[in-house]
Parts: sequence; structure tokens; C-alpha cells
Amino acid sequence: MSLLKRSWFVGILALVFTAPALAQEAKPNDAVVPVPRDGGWMKRHESFNERVRKGNADLLLIGDSITQGWEGSGAKVWKEFYEKRNAVNLGIGGDRTQHVLWRLDNGNIEGIKPKLAVLMIGTNNSGTNTSEQIAAGVKAIVEKLRTKLPETKVLVLAIFPRGPNNENKNRQVNAGANAIVAKLADDKNVFYLDIGPKFLDASGNLSKEVMPDLLHLNEKSYRTWAESTEESVKKLMGE
Repeated sequence: MSLLKRSWFVGILALVFTAPALAQEAKPNDAVVPVPRDGGWMKRHESFNERVRKGNADLLLIGDSITQGWEGSGAKVWKEFYEKRNAVNLGIGGDRTQHVLWRLDNGNIEGIKPKLAVLMIGTNNSGTNTSEQIAAGVKAIVEKLRTKLPETKVLVLAIFPRGPNNENKNRQVNAGANAIVAKLADDKNVFYLDIGPKFLDASGNLSKEVMPDLLHLNEKSYRTWAESTEESVKKLMGE
């Protein structure tokens, strides 16, 4: 093969193998672009708006199905820990960071001045987004909360562990996001807390006795959540 042909061939190979990487790198981060969903999602979103219009919302819990589960497996624990605090559940199953961003722009926090907002979001992004992209989505949410609710403290919870062990790819993505998100804390208005280890054994394994599907919590685990955050919640709500 002549030198000219060899150079041409090497150039083609380089283009073939680098083009996908460049395309992926150039792909916009959808985790920071606010978008709505439809169907039952919109009805639940509108029910949040109806609830906050009534005021008397001192504590917000914002997230996905794990947060929505306070109305299911966690209902008894919610009543014990949060009902007296005028808490509002702003969790919707399947939500990603971009959906929460849209909700915050469309009524979920309008006209209220909560003492504290607890945020735990991002695990539904882990199948399609990188750790960096998820962290950027969480950051965007925190910034929006600070802008729209300047008097409200924000407690960011690390994304909970999922999957059986540390080999789980989604868990690894979430762990990477958590490491970045932890840096958002200024310990004045924004705080970070990782209670994930509370759900794991000494080897980092997650049991179905803790999360039946290795993602969602049972009543015992909601109690673990409440008890593990209680000190922070008390302090940040000025109790």
C-alpha cells in the first residue's frame, strides 16, 4: 500500500471511530431542559398546584416515585414525622430532573414560602445520562429553588443506592453524580446529606428486605429515611 493510500485509510478509520464519540459529546444535556409529561402525570402535577394554593406548606419533599411512595408504603411514617410539619409531597413516579425543573416553573412552588425543601432526584436519568449530566440537572433544580424560594433552605439527599451491589451500572452512575452534587452545599442555604449507606450491608449489598425491587422502599426503609434525616430537618426548619 502506498504512503498516500495508507494515510487516506488511517484517516477514514479515525473518522469512523471518533465520529460517534464526538456526536455523543455534542449531544445536548436533556437533564437540564425543562419538559412536561402527559396523562396521569399532568393530573398529579395539577393536584400539587391546587395543594400549594392553599398555603400552609412549610416542608417540601421533591422527587420521583421514591418520594411519591411516602403516600404508599411510607404513609404511616409520613404521618408520624411530617404531617405535623405541614409537609407537601411533590414526588411523581418516573420523573427525571428535567420534569422537576418544568414543574417548578409551572406552579408547584408558586405563592409559598416553605422553611425547607428536601430534594432527591436523578435515578431515572441514570439509564440515559452521565453522572455529570445528572449532577447538572440537580444543580439546575437547586438554583431554581434558590431563585424562586430565596428564604427556603434546600437539603439535597444523595441519590439512593439501587441494584444488588456496587457492580450495578445505574448505581455507579448515581454514585458519580452524588460526588459532584455534594459540592453544591454551601452549608448556609444549601445542604447535602448521604444516607445511602443506611440501606446497605457492610459489603455494599442491597437486600430485597430493604428495597423489595432493589429500587423502591418498604415501610421499614421509609422509617430509616425519616430517622436518618430527622436531625437535619429539625435544624433546618428551626425547630
